[in-house]
Amino acid sequence: MDNIMRYLAVFFLFLAPVLVVPAFADASDISAASRSVVRVVVFSTADGQQSIVSIGSGVAVARDKIVTNAHVVEMARGDDSAQIVIVPSDGAQSYRASVVASLSGKDLALLQLKSGSLVPASIFAGVIADGADVFAIGYPASVDIALEQSEADVLRPQQPVKTRGTVSSGRTSKTVESLLHTAPIAPGNSGGPIVDACGRVLGINSFGSVPTDGGAEFYFAISARELTTFLANRGIEFRSVRGDCRSVADLTRAEAELEASTRVKIDKEARVATELQRSREGKVRSDAEHAVIAERENYLAFAALLLVVSALAGGAAWQFAERGQRDRFKAACAAGAVIFVMAVGIFAARPSFNEVDDRVRAVLTADAPDNAVGQKTAVNSLAPVAKTCVLQPERSRVTMSDTADVAFTWQSDGCVNGRSQYVENGDRWIHSFVPNNDAQISVVSYVPETEIYRIERFLPGNAAMQSAREARQLYDVKTCTADPSQRTNIENMNKAIASQLPPTPNEILLFTCSNR
Repeated sequence: MDNIMRYLAVFFLFLAPVLVVPAFADASDISAASRSVVRVVVFSTADGQQSIVSIGSGVAVARDKIVTNAHVVEMARGDDSAQIVIVPSDGAQSYRASVVASLSGKDLALLQLKSGSLVPASIFAGVIADGADVFAIGYPASVDIALEQSEADVLRPQQPVKTRGTVSSGRTSKTVESLLHTAPIAPGNSGGPIVDACGRVLGINSFGSVPTDGGAEFYFAISARELTTFLANRGIEFRSVRGDCRSVADLTRAEAELEASTRVKIDKEARVATELQRSREGKVRSDAEHAVIAERENYLAFAALLLVVSALAGGAAWQFAERGQRDRFKAACAAGAVIFVMAVGIFAARPSFNEVDDRVRAVLTADAPDNAVGQKTAVNSLAPVAKTCVLQPERSRVTMSDTADVAFTWQSDGCVNGRSQYVENGDRWIHSFVPNNDAQISVVSYVPETEIYRIERFLPGNAAMQSAREARQLYDVKTCTADPSQRTNIENMNKAIASQLPPTPNEILLFTCSNR
């Protein structure tokens, strides 16, 4: 019988990968969710001998707190000889824990780590749709049996098992609100999470139905509503998120289409503005040309009139000379000479056609809006500008972060908040952030032209996080700088960090910004 059970376990073990990941789900989301899942092992000491009395799963809801089923740790309550060991999915060591709260009627228990730190999961606070794909993550004992795991193996960090199913509906008993689903679980899965395709916790797996007469088997999870109430009543802060679970591919495609249409609109407006400018310039030039021609004609007419008057003065001087009227002759000659010089001067002073360009430039400059302000802006272009950015839910994929507005100051040279230097990449400015105390990597970008602020968060494993931290320390620039070599360091840091990232982010937050 034991051999038969072992063979069946092996069969389902090999069948499980077929059930793990749906076509539209990103495997990195489920892997990221797995980072928060732990194995919960309860030891009891009797007669100097230590033995395992209970094995289940759990999920971190804070760095030092884990939720599991109450029945998993029931043996440890009130038993000083019992010990709880928490085995994470990644890393090199396990941790001790104690029960700090238990609610048997809801089958929920809260554990406190005595040392160490875990990656907290995100709890989905929205409504899960019937038929949605879900994933059970945990440590079924059938897999341990099939792989002939020893006690030492059980206590070694290893990846949990993921199985796929669908949500049937919510089911509420007299005492607890449950989530009915078809993702296979087995003894050992108890206390582990059921998550959506984005890796957000929908509930805590608790038990399965026993099929009769060949009926289908179903599984039940304590709902996220029960879980959050349990945590809130005990003053536990946890990650709670809302929003539809859209695939990264769909979101990226929609964003690309929107950017393309926006670019077309911007280009069209630019063409219209250019045509209007050309039309305005053409009219101004035409007016200037007509004005110059008219003025030239007026100058020429006046010069011609003066020449006629000068000629008349010359004729009068000749008459005076014939009559011997020397004084009048001299006066007429002087007047004729002066008038002639005036005529030549007016002729020479007539407007040149070269003045047309100058007149056009003067009119267009005078028509420019608030020229003085424009000059001031150009001079003070590096002055910080306070921005407030608002999340666009329809253009975002929220898996772990809150959706509060983002405020920062921006300088045209890429300096943010006076300390973080972003580097230019095409039409956007980019900086990568790798925190020391959080297992996430953020690639942040800002596009001044469209005022789009974008955060892409990646949730890699321990090894990738460590490599990214080393890259940050190698190239880290802690202040804003105009030094080209320092900016090159930031570019190299961004590239080195990017090499440690999965192909797609686990979270995309897109904000539209405006001046405060």
